[in-house]
Amino acid sequence: MPIAVSVVVPMFNEAENAHDTLAAIGSALEAKGWRYEIVPVNDGSTDSTAVLLDGIAAENPHVHPVIYHVNRGRGYALRHGFAAARGDIVAALDADLSYSVEHLTRMVELLLEDPEADIVLASPYMPGGRVEGVPFVRLAFSWVGNIVLRAALPRRIYTSTGVVRAYRAEVLRSLNLESDGKEIHLEILSDAMALGYRIVEMPATLRARKKGRSKFRPRATVASHLVFSLLARPAALFGAFGVVLLLLGLFAGANLFGTYLSGGLNPERPLMTVMLVLLMGGAGSLAFAVLALQLIEVRRTLVRLQADALRLSGKGEPSRTNDPEHDSVDS
Repeated sequence: MPIAVSVVVPMFNEAENAHDTLAAIGSALEAKGWRYEIVPVNDGSTDSTAVLLDGIAAENPHVHPVIYHVNRGRGYALRHGFAAARGDIVAALDADLSYSVEHLTRMVELLLEDPEADIVLASPYMPGGRVEGVPFVRLAFSWVGNIVLRAALPRRIYTSTGVVRAYRAEVLRSLNLESDGKEIHLEILSDAMALGYRIVEMPATLRARKKGRSKFRPRATVASHLVFSLLARPAALFGAFGVVLLLLGLFAGANLFGTYLSGGLNPERPLMTVMLVLLMGGAGSLAFAVLALQLIEVRRTLVRLQADALRLSGKGEPSRTNDPEHDSVDS
């Protein structure tokens, strides 16, 4: 029985791209001989995207749109698309095809070829990846952000902010996702790593969109990435800050000791107070770092417990039809 693939495509004001994107996805999956469904998610578009999706679905039984009329964010759209997906492998793709559909089929093939891989990421920033025609400002924000996040995550990921990924369905069903914005990409990776899932990156080519307006918002994106980095690695932040303060305090102490040996020490000098503040601040920061390590371990334990609870309760299991041969997606 051919593999069943679900492709989730979040859309906000993508009327110019909807028809061509869904047609390209369908053609690529048809060529592979896989059974499939396409789940476009209309994230409260204010243009004609929702109407177009309804029309396409009426003509194509492989297209199963999720439509709501208030814009909630990419994370909200992906979560609802994942919940509606019924395939054995669930992939996500940009509506503007800034990553070509060849990336989609290659990600699925990597999961089929490697039974130990759980998630495949399309990565333009890893060795072998490329970026073509993307505006400099957007590229700079994205590139620097991924470098920062590379240090925040417990394992090296070159491109952690992209939507273009493929997942084994059981992996998504084990994650209790909550994010409504683009930080969902980081939440997925963080929780998947806590659960021990194997994440594979493949070189990809990111191209500038040809039609429609970009939804990239640098201020909101940078803010969410900085917050995630702080929450993901507070121990490193507080630890590094504490070490710096202690070194400065020790330097001040050495200076005072040299003054003492020369006979010119005055306990009322401001340097004495500065030394004490630095040493106490450094010790306090290191104590916070130790506490942060404990909190991180508690969070990982909670993630594992939530995953076990989801498995036991059957929450997120795909709905089934009466087809006795296979009940995932359209044949």
